[in-house]
Amino acid sequence: MTKMGCQMLWLLLALTLMMATVSTGGSIVEECDPGDLKGLASFRGGIHMDTSGRLAKWVGRRCCRWQGVSCNNETGRVTEVHLPGFISTADFVFQSQMEGWFSPSITLLTSLEVLDLGGLAGLSGRIPTSIGRLKNLRKLYLYGNKLRGSVPESIGKLLKLEELHMHENRLSGFLPPNLGCLKNLNALLLHSNRFTGSIPASFSNLTNLMHLDLHDNSLTGHIPQNIGDLQLLKELDLSDNLLNGEIPASVNNLTSISVMYLDANHLEGEIPFPSNYGQMPLLGFLRLQNNQLGGKIPPNLGYLVSLQRVSLENNRLEGAIPSSLGNLEALTELYLSGNKLSGVIPKSFGQLSHLILLTLSHNSIQGPLPNEMSALQNLQTLDLSFNSLNSIPRWVAELPSLSRIYFAGCGIKGQIPDMLKSTPSPIQELDLSANDLTGGIPAWMGSLTQLYSLNLSRNHLSSSIPASVADFQELGVLDLHSNNITGSMEHVFKIGTSFPGGSLTYVDLSDNSFTSGIQQISVGTLERVVYLNLSHNLQEGKLPTSMEKLKALQSLDLSYNKFGFGLVEALANLSHLETLKLQRNQFTGRIPAEFLNLKNLKDLDLSDNLLVGEIPAGKPLSDFPQSCFTGNTGLCGKPLSPCKS
Repeated sequence: MTKMGCQMLWLLLALTLMMATVSTGGSIVEECDPGDLKGLASFRGGIHMDTSGRLAKWVGRRCCRWQGVSCNNETGRVTEVHLPGFISTADFVFQSQMEGWFSPSITLLTSLEVLDLGGLAGLSGRIPTSIGRLKNLRKLYLYGNKLRGSVPESIGKLLKLEELHMHENRLSGFLPPNLGCLKNLNALLLHSNRFTGSIPASFSNLTNLMHLDLHDNSLTGHIPQNIGDLQLLKELDLSDNLLNGEIPASVNNLTSISVMYLDANHLEGEIPFPSNYGQMPLLGFLRLQNNQLGGKIPPNLGYLVSLQRVSLENNRLEGAIPSSLGNLEALTELYLSGNKLSGVIPKSFGQLSHLILLTLSHNSIQGPLPNEMSALQNLQTLDLSFNSLNSIPRWVAELPSLSRIYFAGCGIKGQIPDMLKSTPSPIQELDLSANDLTGGIPAWMGSLTQLYSLNLSRNHLSSSIPASVADFQELGVLDLHSNNITGSMEHVFKIGTSFPGGSLTYVDLSDNSFTSGIQQISVGTLERVVYLNLSHNLQEGKLPTSMEKLKALQSLDLSYNKFGFGLVEALANLSHLETLKLQRNQFTGRIPAEFLNLKNLKDLDLSDNLLVGEIPAGKPLSDFPQSCFTGNTGLCGKPLSPCKS
C-alpha cells in the first residue's frame, strides 16, 4: 500500500472513531455497565411520576445516552446523574416533579462522582446505608426532598466529597461524628431538618469548609470550642436551634468569615469578638438576636468595619451604646431592640451615612436624640418605640429618605405633630401609639396618600374622625383602639376606594365612643379586610346585610355595643371566619341555622344577648362551651340545657 493510501486509511479510521464517540454522547462504549444499568433501572422503577419526562426516555441498554446521565469516555462507567427538580435552559425555566421512592440500588453506580436529585419535592425514602460505596463521589445533592431517617455512618467513607447538600428534608437523629473525616468538604448544608443532639466536635477538622449551614434543626449543646480552626469558613449559620452555652472565643480566628448567623438559640455570656483590631475583617452580616447574651455591647465591635447588617435584638445587653459603632461606615441595618440598653444614642451615629434601618425599641434610651443624626440621608426606617424620649425632634421630619416612623410609647404629649404633614419622603408607616397624645386626628393626615400603616392606639385622642381620612388610597392597617374618639366611623369605610375591594386589611376601632357608622359598610370597600374589631363602642341598630361581602374576613369583634334585632344570616356567608365575638349586645331572635356553615370557626361568643330558641344542632356550634351562649335566657339546646317540649 502506498504512503498516501496508508494516510487515507488512518484518516478514515479516525473519522469513524470520532463519529462513534459523538453518537454515544462522548463515550466509546455502547452498552451500559451491568451494575450501573441495574442501579439506574431500580431508581427509575421507584419513581411513579415524573413531570419532566426524562425518565420515560430511559430505554434500552445504552444508559450513557440517557438524559441526565454522563459517563467516562474510556470506561463507559456512569460518573454523573443530574436530575434536579429545577430545570433551566436557554429557552425555558421549569420546576419539575418526581414522586416515588429513593432506591438504595443507586449505590451500585460505584464510579459516580456527582449525584444531583435536588429539589425533587416528592422523592421519599431514606439515605441508603450503603452510600459509603460511592467512594468517588465529589458532589451529593439531596436537598428539597422528603427523605426521612438518620444520616448513615457510612457517609464518612466518602473521602473525596466536596459538597454535601441534604437540607430541606425530614432527616432526624444525631449528626454522625465521622462527617468530620470528610477533609475535602467545602460545603455542608444540613439545614431545615429534624436533627437532634450536639454538633460533633469533629466538625472542626473540616479545614477546607467554606459554607456550614445547620439552621432550623433541634440541635443542643455548645458550639464546638475549636470552630475557629475552620480558617476558610465564609458562611456559618447555626440559627434556629437549641444551642446553649457561650460563643467560643475561637470565632476570632475565622479570618474568612463574611456571614455569621447564631440567632434564635439559648446562647449566653458576653459577645467575645473581636478581641483585637484586624480580626474577622470580612464579616459583613451578623445575627445574634433572640438569645440570652448579656453584658455590654463590646466597644471592639467597632473594629468590624465590613459590617453591613447587625442584629443584637432581644437579648439581655445593658449599659450604654458604645460610640465606636459610629465607625461602621458600611452599616446599612442595625437592630438593637428588646435589650436593657440605657443612656443616650451616641453622636457618632451621625457618621453612619449608609444606614437604612435603625431599630432601638424596648430599651431604656433617653432623650434628647442627637442632632448629628440629622445627617442620616439614607435612613428609611427609624424605630425608637418604648424609650424615654418625650418628644420627636424636628429633624426627623426633614430626613430625606425616612418613610417608616415608629415612636410608640415614648411619652410624647400634646397633639399629633404638624411637622409630619409635609416630609421629603412620603410616610408609609407611622406608629405613635401608647403615648399621651390629645386633641383630634388632624384633617391634614388625609394628605399622607402613600400611608400604608397608621397606629394611633392607646392615646387620649378625641373628637370625630375627619372626612379627609377617606383620601387614604393605600392604607392597609388602621389601629385607633383605646382612645376617646366619638361620632361616626363611616369615613373609615370609604378608605382606599381606588382599589377594587378597597385597600384595608386590618381595622381596629375598639374601645372608643363611636355611636354609628357600621351601616355605611358598602359593597366593594372592605373586601380585603381580614381583621375587623369595633368592640367596646356605643353603636346600635341592625347589622347591615352588606357585611356578607367581607369575603376575606377571619376575625370579627362587635362585642360590647348596643346592636339589636336579629342576627343577620349574611354573617354565615363569611366562610373564612375563625373568630366571631358578638357578646354583650341586644341581639334578639334565633341563631340562624346557616351559622353551621361557618366550618372554620374556632372562637365564638354570643353570650349576654336576648337570643331565644334552640341552638342549631351540629358542628361547629356544638363544639363550643356553655360560656359562649350563657346570658341568653331564652336559649336552649346543646351545650345548654335541653329545650322543653
